[in-house]
Amino acid sequence: MTEIDAKIDALVPAWLHLPDIAELFDIEVTRVRQLVKEGQLIAVRRGENRALQVPAAFIDGDKVVKGLVGTLTLLRDDGYSDEEMLEWLFTPDPSLPGTPAQALSENRGTEVKRRAQALAV
Repeated sequence: MTEIDAKIDALVPAWLHLPDIAELFDIEVTRVRQLVKEGQLIAVRRGENRALQVPAAFIDGDKVVKGLVGTLTLLRDDGYSDEEMLEWLFTPDPSLPGTPAQALSENRGTEVKRRAQALAV
């Protein structure tokens, strides 16, 4: 859980505060914090009050976007920091097309994971 730099912040189109995610998932905010701690979500401090926020693209209704957790695990195993993962997930990839985050939300997780695996080579 780190502070985000302006370049990466500009890549992410929308953010959600942890209490908002807790409401969507119908769980306690402490459980959302646990999801972040377990690496199932990435949260960064941003905004004037430096509140923890998660990219809205990581949330699909009342759950985490399918394929996100596995992708984050692959990237972490490749040595990526949270900031690097966010940059990779929200940078357009012409071979997808779109961003890896968009592809995950469109249920194209296999393609995203293949690209994440290729980064390790």
